[in-house]
Amino acid sequence: MTDGWLADTRSSYDVDAVGYAAKVDGLLDARPDLRAGLALFADLIRDAGGGTVADIGCGPGYVTRHLRDLGVEAFGIDLSSEMVALARRDHPDLRFEVGTMTDLDLGDDSLAGVVAFWSVIHVPDRAVPGVFAEFHRVVRPGGSLLVGFHVGQDAHHTRAHHMSEGYSGRTIAVDSYHRPSATMARWLRDAGFTIEAELLMRPDEEVPGAILFARSRR
Repeated sequence: MTDGWLADTRSSYDVDAVGYAAKVDGLLDARPDLRAGLALFADLIRDAGGGTVADIGCGPGYVTRHLRDLGVEAFGIDLSSEMVALARRDHPDLRFEVGTMTDLDLGDDSLAGVVAFWSVIHVPDRAVPGVFAEFHRVVRPGGSLLVGFHVGQDAHHTRAHHMSEGYSGRTIAVDSYHRPSATMARWLRDAGFTIEAELLMRPDEEVPGAILFARSRR
């Protein structure tokens, strides 16, 4: 783990794991737009014949759980060992493992799909193309990708927001990036994905959210 941003992200989520888990508890129940995005992804996986899906940056496992309840064969990967411990505690019937999206311990073309549910928001611009290349490596041709992220108000540039206090009130040190959808789509295309759909959520808020749905090509 030579990159400082990776070490900072891991240690910050280790410190704030309990606070973050409390923050997202019940999130999907309160957000039909997020549920709709995951339902569409599940349909895409089923329509392509099913298979294993990795929830990369799974945190406490709530999205992994939701996908399994939708009938998707999902497992979770997270950089933070504390997050993985919480996920295993709360969802003992599911598989969770520690890993990094920059160097996935998965075989080429081994997955039917990947979900990155607001987990690339801490990846600096210079590292995003490599992360998307890893996603493309592990997703089989025709497989699906869901990427959720914060949308910045600047239509052309990424904006970084430094976070020094976690949801638990404890000290952390991590950057959160707000990006134009067009930039994310370009990186995905360059990595070997075709964009199939975009869902823009709460565009009137200060920080909208978006989900890009993409399919792996060879």
